[in-house]
Amino acid sequence: MNLPVHHRPGRLLERPFPALSWGEPIAAEFDDLFERMNQFLQAASTAPGVGAWSPLADLHETDEAYVVEAELPGIEREDIDVEIGDRDLCITGECKQCEREGVLRRSTRRTGRFEYRALLPADVEAEEITATLADGVLTVTVPKAQAAKPRHIEITQA
Repeated sequence: MNLPVHHRPGRLLERPFPALSWGEPIAAEFDDLFERMNQFLQAASTAPGVGAWSPLADLHETDEAYVVEAELPGIEREDIDVEIGDRDLCITGECKQCEREGVLRRSTRRTGRFEYRALLPADVEAEEITATLADGVLTVTVPKAQAAKPRHIEITQA
């Protein structure tokens, strides 16, 4: 069963964009969003790692830092590269296929190039980033800048 499609060409484009009535903060957020989406689409269309798989990863925030924990079992430290550039954290590398004897009947393990990307807030200390690999989990810690950390304010009596 097909559902009816209501198509009104040009209808949305004919209306003026009410950016001025929203105020500067919201308009600036939309500008930032459109810029980030444009960067994402450009990176996706020209990425050298097209066809690369992405490892399972968690990105969480603490009071002191942003922490990425990526599952990379069986991958050597020398085969992993962690880079930061203009708010973009990139973890790349290669999972090499192990040599076997006999005929491989079934394989569900991923091999080849991998890539994980995360867009970080602007308020980080890029020079202080650390990365450790233990038990097949890569942990990348990105400290927050001083201004971004929550601070307790003592209330005094007037």
